[in-house]
Amino acid sequence: MSKPPKTINQLQAMRVFLSVAEHGSFGRAAASLALSNAVVTRYVALLEVHLHTRLINRNTRSISLTEAGNAYAQVCRQVIEDLERVETQIAHGVSVPSGTLRVVAHASFSLHGLTPLLKQYLAECDQVRLALTLLHRPVDLIEEGFDVGIVAPRQVSGGTLIRRPLVTVAPVAVASPAYLETHRAPKHPAELARHTLLAPSADIHGNEWHFDGADGARVPVLIDAAYAVNNSVMLRQAALAGMGVTILPANQVAADLAQGALVRVLANYEIRGADKELSLVYPGRRHVPAKTRSFVDFTVDWFRQNDATR
Repeated sequence: MSKPPKTINQLQAMRVFLSVAEHGSFGRAAASLALSNAVVTRYVALLEVHLHTRLINRNTRSISLTEAGNAYAQVCRQVIEDLERVETQIAHGVSVPSGTLRVVAHASFSLHGLTPLLKQYLAECDQVRLALTLLHRPVDLIEEGFDVGIVAPRQVSGGTLIRRPLVTVAPVAVASPAYLETHRAPKHPAELARHTLLAPSADIHGNEWHFDGADGARVPVLIDAAYAVNNSVMLRQAALAGMGVTILPANQVAADLAQGALVRVLANYEIRGADKELSLVYPGRRHVPAKTRSFVDFTVDWFRQNDATR
């Protein structure tokens, strides 16, 4: 077992600190790095002395990153990933992405907007073959053999995973003009009790919607759905068919709203707890295959540049 360092090895200290930040625990970081708790603690302490600032708040039960710690963790992650990418290229030559890339993705989001990304990626990396699996259920990335995932935070598990946030989409309440011709548009969330509600399955989003008014008051609405389904594409189709009122991610109905196929209702209220978050996840950091690295880099850049997907 290694002894605690007497002077700082900054790169190693950055690796240790980043492991603590990602594991949320000195003990788990120590285990993943095959170091003692004392060594890990000492590295972080030396790094804080070197930077003249506290990076981690500690108490007897948990740790949390300070604002400076969060910022430094992002820098450490980028530095280490860049270094390991260069080291891999030097050790193995310029590696061309190739082979089959197994991707798991959130079903509803993928059906709505993932195809343009995949088309462009395959055009740029023509030696890669994609095997795409769409899921709503939780997935163990490593056990099920996936190289990378584009998933909601609640979906994924499996060992030490790198997570790169991609997008957060706000929800909106909508109905079709045909439905609203025969059902007066609600002015207050409580009026939804008199409407036909279309909703995600209760095991996905629970059985309540929460609306926040301009005065800050929160109005909970119990969902007594006439139609529940575990796929937002089907919810959108039901709304377009005039079956009732539903809540959908704003990006999925932006074109429908612009064309008048759907109408936003309760626009003066914010809907809480129904945001759609997606992250890019992949196993580990060391020895990431070129096909995975190329897809990660491409996808992160795609979401940065294409605001229309947000």
